[in-house]
Amino acid sequence: MDNNKNNKKNSNNKKGNKFNIYWIYGIIILLLLFFNIIGSGFGGGQEIDYKKFKSLAENGDINRLEIVNKSEAKVFIKKSRLDSEEFKDISQDAFSLNQPHYTFNIGTVDALETRLEKINSELAEENQLYPVYKTEYSWTSALTYIIPIVLIIAIWIFIMRRMSGGAGGPGAQIFNIGKSKATLFDKDTKVNVTFQDVAGLDEAKEEVMEVVDFLKNPKKYTSLGGKIPKGVLLVGPPGTGKTLLAKAVAGEAEVPFFTISGSDFVEMFVGVGASRVRDLFRQAREKAPCIIFIDEIDAIGRARGRNSIQGGNDERENTLNQLLVEMDGFSSEKGVILMAATNRPDVLDTALLRPGRFDRQIGIDRPDLNGREQIFEVHLKHIKVSVDVNAEVLAEMTPGFAGAEIANVCNEAALIAARRDKKKVDMEDFNYALDKVIGGLEKKNKLISPSEKKVIAYHEAGHAICGWFLEHASPLVKVTIVPRGIGTLGYAQYLPKEEYITSTEQLLDRMCMTFGGRAAESIIFGKVSTGAQNDLDQITKMAYSMIAIYGMNDNVGNISFHGLQKDQINKPYSEETSALIDSEVRKMVQFQFERAKALLTDKREELEILAKALLEREVVVKSDLEELIGPRPFPEPEKLKNDEVSVTSEDENTSVE
Repeated sequence: MDNNKNNKKNSNNKKGNKFNIYWIYGIIILLLLFFNIIGSGFGGGQEIDYKKFKSLAENGDINRLEIVNKSEAKVFIKKSRLDSEEFKDISQDAFSLNQPHYTFNIGTVDALETRLEKINSELAEENQLYPVYKTEYSWTSALTYIIPIVLIIAIWIFIMRRMSGGAGGPGAQIFNIGKSKATLFDKDTKVNVTFQDVAGLDEAKEEVMEVVDFLKNPKKYTSLGGKIPKGVLLVGPPGTGKTLLAKAVAGEAEVPFFTISGSDFVEMFVGVGASRVRDLFRQAREKAPCIIFIDEIDAIGRARGRNSIQGGNDERENTLNQLLVEMDGFSSEKGVILMAATNRPDVLDTALLRPGRFDRQIGIDRPDLNGREQIFEVHLKHIKVSVDVNAEVLAEMTPGFAGAEIANVCNEAALIAARRDKKKVDMEDFNYALDKVIGGLEKKNKLISPSEKKVIAYHEAGHAICGWFLEHASPLVKVTIVPRGIGTLGYAQYLPKEEYITSTEQLLDRMCMTFGGRAAESIIFGKVSTGAQNDLDQITKMAYSMIAIYGMNDNVGNISFHGLQKDQINKPYSEETSALIDSEVRKMVQFQFERAKALLTDKREELEILAKALLEREVVVKSDLEELIGPRPFPEPEKLKNDEVSVTSEDENTSVE
């Protein structure tokens, strides 16, 4: 461990001390500017007019006259004359530096030569002036040609690096654009995530652990004639732990592990995706046995032929074709296992899913009660919690939560406790975090009039009373009238049972419970409000599902139109059947509304007690409700344990809460 840490530190120091070549470019430019300024400004000579020049020439003071670039004259004074009072202000070192003492603009060469002829005619032979013509180049004139060329080259390099994926990756250079961008994890770059950090995915973990064990001990399986699976596809909703499971494989497997995202194969250039697939499998074969993990494979694995342009070239299809060939083509080799993850298996190409490519498809669903408890135990190890925090209780309070959502709850609780200057995270912080995750951020500054607050209190109390006195409704956990999130003025939180099939009685009781808010408003105030919009939406969907999907209506019959209703225009049934479904839905909805009103009329005293308690406390939990109106007249649902027999149904379980 110490050696690894030292190696990491040394590698970090090497990266930090890496010299940037752009410093050299900057220094060169600064030096050019410096010499240009110094060269043009130091000892350049005083500028004079033609009258002064004529006076110097007539007095015999000029030693040499140079004409530079046919535009400027440089005048050099005789060394014997520099000691006179007239030249005390000019430089004494001009001769040693080869710099002129005076300069002036000649106008044109012909005009200067005409003037010099007149001057020479009046001078002695030893003092006559015969100019020397020279051509000089300055740094400024050179930079005017160099700088535009340098800028064009720099812009071109910048554009090509951006197009090829950035300056830091393997595709940074223009000639490496077709190289794979996969990240390699081997014995030198150890991943800290192991199978102990993965909880609630026992079946999926067992399948993946077998692949890792095969790579570690291949003879154990090959001796019996078994073959290593070529591909493992992880399928499940977002946040259930697909990528985490892949990280655990990288941490546990003692073989090289390549990881890449599906979007890394997609590039603006034609043929780049297929080239990167070839390069990825080439690198993998060189390090075989090894594992390749492609996250979000649906980016390149979508079914071919969908939304294709006639006569055009689909880069995604080319990439998928190359991937199919590499996985199980004519020249495929053993020793490379491909793992992939997606939450959209319905859009993947059938050729990609067949055995021989992805031999195993591991479904990763949302964890059950026992799975959530295990996940909470993993996350609570990294948080300083008080003794009252119980993972089992938290698991019961988070039905339907995925692993990522549970991690978010634990993190929110820790942040809330730190904000309150606590030394440890207690159960109160977890309750507040759950309210924040489920209902949204608490709106403390939201002003609600007393009349509206009263309507909200009776609305939520109606939900709570119906759920309390209906046998098949979910047990109540909390009811509050504190505004949260966007448009949420209050909510009642229930604890759904861990079940996989739902009966007609359960659905009807839940529909009646959902009607409790509007029924309470109708009884107490004699009118209804818009606060039941979300309730009505759930009730309508529930009623149509019961009649048109689950066949829970005698008049419509045991018929299911699930999966056949592609749109509202082309319905898979006649107009008579459509009218019958609409009529039965209205009857069912109206009957449950009248049932909720009858129940609340019978329990009006309890309704008044709970509504007043909500107006006073704003939050009422299960223990408060038992104290106010007595215990729930139905037994608590039994908790399923791991050693109990579980029943699996072929029907889909639709959430109707």
